Amino acid sequence: MHDLALLGFIGALIMLGLRKPFIFVLGYTYIDIVSPQRLSYYLLNSIPVSLIFFALALGGFLAVDDKKGTRLAGRQVIMILLLLWCAFTTFTADFPLPAAEKWAWVWKALVFAIFLPFTLRTRLRIEGLLLFMVLSASSIIVTGGMKTMIGGGGYGTLNLGLSDNSGLYEGSTISTVAIAIIPTILFLARYGTVFPRDWKVRLYSIALVFACLLIPIGTVTRTGLICIGLVALMGLRDSKRRLLYIAGMGVALMVAIPFLPASYTQRMHTIQGYQADESASTRVAVWGWTWNYVQSHPAGGGFNAYLGNHIKIELKDARGQPINNQVEYDKARAFHSAYFEMLGEQGFPGFLLWAALHLSSLFRLEMLRRRFRRSTDPDEEWIAPLATALQHGHIIYLVGSLFIGIAFQPFVYMMIASEIGLDSYVKRTRPLKAKPPMGQTVAQMQAVPA
Repeated sequence: MHDLALLGFIGALIMLGLRKPFIFVLGYTYIDIVSPQRLSYYLLNSIPVSLIFFALALGGFLAVDDKKGTRLAGRQVIMILLLLWCAFTTFTADFPLPAAEKWAWVWKALVFAIFLPFTLRTRLRIEGLLLFMVLSASSIIVTGGMKTMIGGGGYGTLNLGLSDNSGLYEGSTISTVAIAIIPTILFLARYGTVFPRDWKVRLYSIALVFACLLIPIGTVTRTGLICIGLVALMGLRDSKRRLLYIAGMGVALMVAIPFLPASYTQRMHTIQGYQADESASTRVAVWGWTWNYVQSHPAGGGFNAYLGNHIKIELKDARGQPINNQVEYDKARAFHSAYFEMLGEQGFPGFLLWAALHLSSLFRLEMLRRRFRRSTDPDEEWIAPLATALQHGHIIYLVGSLFIGIAFQPFVYMMIASEIGLDSYVKRTRPLKAKPPMGQTVAQMQAVPA
């Protein structure tokens, strides 16, 4: 029955896509996030559903979509350059076979993110993509939230549906993504047009936000706690009653702490004394190795270059003093940071491209936010809130990825694609009006013959 349900849902998406080809884009989004072929016991294992949906999405776009005014955005150019650079470093990788394994899914994530903005030509499509992303992630988040409420979860023990800890099924990754999508959930509940904004939608949105907040508790990840603090802090930015907001956050924190499992509070205490924690100390040692490595290999070592590291770990107490001369040695430890992942694997060129992609996205979202934040036009009042929601989610990812190697997480590139789509939509439908030269009125400028 489990496999039949998954097959039936995918079949329904194909049937709907035959009438509305954009559904194929949404279907690929669902498959890339949830990986139903990996959840299937036998029916979907041998079917290349991801390839099928991408081919249908591309074919539908080429055959049906209006392409008037379609332009290649600057951030798409950056992703193309990053794709080409990753191909080069894969060809010259320190460890060719492991590099090829990672390249096999990285190039797909980048190619889809490059293609996706071309299809986001309307507000409905932008909202549809974000809704599918949120609901697809929620199929993992709601499961984890319910298991957390029933059993309390545990570090590395909360089963989210797959036991191989890859993609969004890895604890720290889903913790970061769960908190990062909270602003988008709140936007869809307030401004979304796909569903009526009634009490049922608001109730589900509140429940889903609660489930998102439970994920870092269930997975017992320190990254999730930092992201929760960040999303609460950024809520102050647009709050009209900041003192009331701060008081509410304080009350919520005092109410929540007594209900937190002991395993969670004990692990969170290691944030302060990270030098005495072997896991945290190992990360710091790997980051030091990576920085030294890239000094002599400025072009990086290709995907999975961390396999060549050999590190020395010295445990220290909270005051920075050695603990009984405890020294350990390890090797082939993962980067545990998107920033050092990019440095170690793609070197300075790849890191600069990656940083330019994210910084330019945040800059463009801020420009959209400032331009439309005071708009009273019903057709524009949603633009600034969406830009703000995407910006906040993006910042949460960038902070969370300080401690997890998710530089190429497909979900994040879909989020960037939605940001490009929003920016392109605004440029196409609401271009900036030219300012008249000094000393000339708008009427005078318009009266000048072309």
